[in-house]
Amino acid sequence: MRAIWKGSISFGLVNIPIVLYPATRKEELKFRLLRSSDHSPVNYKRVAQADGQEVPWDQIVKGYEYEKGKFVILGEKDFQRVDLEATQTVDIQDFVDVDEIDPMYFYKPYYLEPQKGGDKAYTLLREALSDGRKVGIAKVVIKTRQYLAGVKALKHALVLELMHFAEELSDAEKLNVPKQLEVGKREKEMAKALVDSMSLKWDPERYHDDYREALLDVIEEKVESGGKEIEEKPKAKKPSTKVIDLVAVLQESLAKAQSTKKKTAAKTAASKRTTRQHKKAA
Repeated sequence: MRAIWKGSISFGLVNIPIVLYPATRKEELKFRLLRSSDHSPVNYKRVAQADGQEVPWDQIVKGYEYEKGKFVILGEKDFQRVDLEATQTVDIQDFVDVDEIDPMYFYKPYYLEPQKGGDKAYTLLREALSDGRKVGIAKVVIKTRQYLAGVKALKHALVLELMHFAEELSDAEKLNVPKQLEVGKREKEMAKALVDSMSLKWDPERYHDDYREALLDVIEEKVESGGKEIEEKPKAKKPSTKVIDLVAVLQESLAKAQSTKKKTAAKTAASKRTTRQHKKAA
């Protein structure tokens, strides 16, 4: 992994030297725009809406639309006036119970690794957060932008997770959702039974990006065929979304879930038996 930031965690009089590493990766498939006749790559152009003319970089300025069609221009000096000093510090301002924070606020995690001389303080902070189920609420400047962030304990590591400010989240109260609606006792019990039957221990390896994998298969087929068109496979019909009898639908779903769970359990047990047999034979 490549470090993207070096600095320190600061709270009270404590200072812990750390390095910031991305904790996620997005492996998107990248495509180029090509001219169909000769597959020549097509470049993007900066074109003015008024006359369709291409605009060179030295004629481009930044403007904020304060009214429809009216802009105020901001230059480099304007941005410098509000530039935040990059202190290279994760400045923890408060500690909050982890259960009090809506998960909606968190959106991008990074690993924190201690630098030389920071191991003991790093460990103490990690254990204090873990034992107390606390999150350190901090502000940090990364690449000239200030972020709200949470410092969390995760197994043996500390994680810095960027957070939304309150004004960045839309108000869910404005949604047209049922708040109080009577549901039948039988329906509620069936729904709970369905949830219970589909409940498993969390295993992130069970879940894959089906679209990405299917698209890679299509790319591989086209490469092997020399770019020829591939005959489309018939798609399975989607079940009807019209619900007539909710209890009947729940019963059918419950039976299917229980059957799937039994098959999965049998398959897992068979796999374990095979593994034990191989170990004995070895």
